[in-house]
Amino acid sequence: MNPLVLIPARMAATRLPGKPLADIGGRPMIVRAYEQAAASGLPVAVAAGDAEIVAAVEAAGGRAVLTDPDLPSGSDRIRAALEALDPDGRHDAVVNLQGDMPFADPGLARACADLLAAEPACDIATLAAPEADASDRTNPDVVKAVLALPDGARHGRALYFTRSTLYGEGPVWRHIGLYGYRRAALERFCAAPPSPLEKREKLEQLRALEMGLQIWAAVVDEAPLSVDNPADLAAARALA
Repeated sequence: MNPLVLIPARMAATRLPGKPLADIGGRPMIVRAYEQAAASGLPVAVAAGDAEIVAAVEAAGGRAVLTDPDLPSGSDRIRAALEALDPDGRHDAVVNLQGDMPFADPGLARACADLLAAEPACDIATLAAPEADASDRTNPDVVKAVLALPDGARHGRALYFTRSTLYGEGPVWRHIGLYGYRRAALERFCAAPPSPLEKREKLEQLRALEMGLQIWAAVVDEAPLSVDNPADLAAARALA
């Protein structure tokens, strides 16, 4: 496979406006995310919704493309960037890496790409980690991945994703919002309207499951810090 990593970013974040350019240890958050992704060895670009983001990435020596700021989701943004950067279809897979994960291990992007290569039935690859705390089980902000995962396996098919508390004994897998798409699956996904379960749970990946696309998840040791609000930003600055 020939994957490309794309990082969608826009200034109009609801809970933390302007966060792609938030300073973390002297560098914008989007630049840190870009540098972590580039360390995977895969080609990387930022799919930006604003010219300021493009300027910041290019000033740091990175590659970025400006997309329509009114696109409804990160998936639509990476699709637009993919068409602009690779109109001839050389890249048959794309990894959607979040721009608000400034310390994401470079191996996470590679894990998504490797899972696509390893499982021919996999249309979309993603990641999951063990719960960090018992409170994760009842926290609606923590998305849980329900996986068909045999004992000892490190990857398996995702059956569902939910914000609800899961019933019964067994591990609870915390979903990490990184995705690897086969190019054809990304095209199908973006062409479809939001689905009933997607709208009910406010989880975009449920559209893919309702469409019949297969999502597989690789298990990693821990979820990276995601900067969603001012408290997360303070935590990120403390790590820089």
